[in-house]
Amino acid sequence: MFVLDTNVLMHDPTAIFRFEEHDVFIPMIVLEELDAGKKGLSEAARNVRQVSRFLDELMQGATKTEIDRGLPLPNAISSGNNGKQRPSGRLFFQTQTLDSALPELPGHGADNAILGQALALKRAHTDAEITLVSKDINLRIKAAILGVHAEDYFSDQTIEDADLLYTGMQALAADFWEANGKDMQSWKDHARTFYRLTGPAVREWHPNLFVYEDSPSGVEAIVRSVKGDEAVLELLHDYRSERHAVWGITARNREQNFALNLLMDPEVDFVTVLGPAGTGKTLLTLAAGLAQTLDNRRFGEIIMTRVTIPLGEDIGFLPGTEEEKMEPWMGALMDNLEVLTQSQEGGNWARAATNDLLRSRIKIRSLNFMRGRTFLNRYIILDEAQNLTPKQMKALVTRAGPGTKLVCLGNIAQIDTPYLTETSSGLTFVVNRFRGWQHSGHLTLVRGERSRLADFASESL
Repeated sequence: MFVLDTNVLMHDPTAIFRFEEHDVFIPMIVLEELDAGKKGLSEAARNVRQVSRFLDELMQGATKTEIDRGLPLPNAISSGNNGKQRPSGRLFFQTQTLDSALPELPGHGADNAILGQALALKRAHTDAEITLVSKDINLRIKAAILGVHAEDYFSDQTIEDADLLYTGMQALAADFWEANGKDMQSWKDHARTFYRLTGPAVREWHPNLFVYEDSPSGVEAIVRSVKGDEAVLELLHDYRSERHAVWGITARNREQNFALNLLMDPEVDFVTVLGPAGTGKTLLTLAAGLAQTLDNRRFGEIIMTRVTIPLGEDIGFLPGTEEEKMEPWMGALMDNLEVLTQSQEGGNWARAATNDLLRSRIKIRSLNFMRGRTFLNRYIILDEAQNLTPKQMKALVTRAGPGTKLVCLGNIAQIDTPYLTETSSGLTFVVNRFRGWQHSGHLTLVRGERSRLADFASESL
């Protein structure tokens, strides 16, 4: 039996349905805390209202006797269980006063009350394993001290470990061509070179995966399609040479070259770029956006947005319009625009004119006003995407209309949102869910290119 803390339901309203065949117990103090947290427009308040609706649906027509026996929980049909319905547990509420002696803990806080309920259940049901589920580390510590088994809530995690998140690229083995290149076919189509390979190694590939030979003049290609043992590769454009510069920017390493290939590809609608500070995520994305907006006229304008979470203390309300309020948060955009315009000839006057032109085609928008919008032929850049929940990320990605490209940038090692971790972040969620879709691509940048000071700081601090 799992005893749920309030913060679990505030974090994931569907948590009561995530425990498969096990029983779920909700103490009365949790219902009180949910009632206190239902007001407002925050994500937590919306989740609380959704939990209340779920509980209300489960209790429709239930008698007091049925509630005491536990309400059966509906469970999704599992595809891994041959389409059969998995066994589901029951939902119990605290219907009577349980004797919870907590002599070791002073005070009458909500955490102590929940802990007391878990302890009383453990004494009353000696044949069952009682587990307290909470995202509050201190409550889990107190539970461990009192001998109550406590766990974090793991069901919202997309993957078990952030290290398992795929990087979007794969090195070819030394004997790859001998094992897989026997019946290789090659052809050209409008300056694009394709190869068709057949072999056992290609089974694990998926569309838009980058493959490369780890040598100075080795092959660098992108997987275009995979069918069983057969895959089609396309050789990449080399954006490391000045001849193929994107808005004056050239790739400084292999990963940046891969990223520019994704960002400039008209067939890829959704791109995620991960990487620590200084790897060039924003600069490459902005350069590719400007090249496709002003040079190729593929997009009408660039829309830049980000999550507004302060690094230090909040400085209060900001005056002005939506764009002016977002301006202080867009330091990264301004810094990168300076880099992109500093090579302009014609002195300060020409540089100022260029800045005005660029600013007229780059719109800064707040995430708070995205709901209900549809963006047509826009190049959307979402910075600091690691601070979004999966639900917020879904709300934003579904804003994209025809001809729109969405680029999500972030570093999952720098999460500022409470209760979000590397494995439950919205950015990790979309990287994992979009993997294998032929119109999406992902890449993890590794090498810092900002400065030797920034590189040393990233490694040593």
